[in-house]
Amino acid sequence: MSREEFLRRVRDGLKALPDDDRTVTLFPGHRRGAADLSPADRSTIVELFVERLEYHGARVARVRESDIPEAVDAALRAQRADTVVAPHGLPEQWLELWAKEQDNQILTEDSPVPNADLDDADAMVTTCAGAVADAGAVVLDGGPGQGFRDRTLAPQCHICVVRTAQIDSSLPEVLDKLDSRRPITWCGGPTAPSDAKTRDHGRHRQRQLIVLIVDSPEFS
Repeated sequence: MSREEFLRRVRDGLKALPDDDRTVTLFPGHRRGAADLSPADRSTIVELFVERLEYHGARVARVRESDIPEAVDAALRAQRADTVVAPHGLPEQWLELWAKEQDNQILTEDSPVPNADLDDADAMVTTCAGAVADAGAVVLDGGPGQGFRDRTLAPQCHICVVRTAQIDSSLPEVLDKLDSRRPITWCGGPTAPSDAKTRDHGRHRQRQLIVLIVDSPEFS
């Protein structure tokens, strides 16, 4: 079968899908949920996630819920960030400490600035929709605190807050929780953009991923 014929069949199959919100019922036990994991299993998954993130060049810190503002402030100061993108739904207190510094500026999706200025911000702070331990990746789907892929693009530094309960061991477990109609974005380690506008004298601008893992009560 040729590539064109294969793609034609895929398109025909997609057209035949119902255009509504119907769901498919899965039998109990189809996937092992987070509630079924023992504390030891959960700890192993988190440790794997940290290992894979660091392997791919991301920076990782384990923090408590109450320490998120201090951790975000420390990460932004380490990056010497002066402008930060904050998507709708991001808890305001996370940036309150950093914003006290004179000249530090928070940009929101309502800020009257062009998309290019958002992309050129020093950093972005987000929540996430989920995380994949064996891939060392976090997933954004445009939900609260995650922004929208067509507006908030990719500042030089991305600080992502991930709760231990959001970390699954493998990709299929995470995919079960995502809504494919949302703009899904996968992030893992630093990346180099292909956009020529982000190059500096022939070199790509490196993007740094910083993951703050918020421990659940059983890990405190």
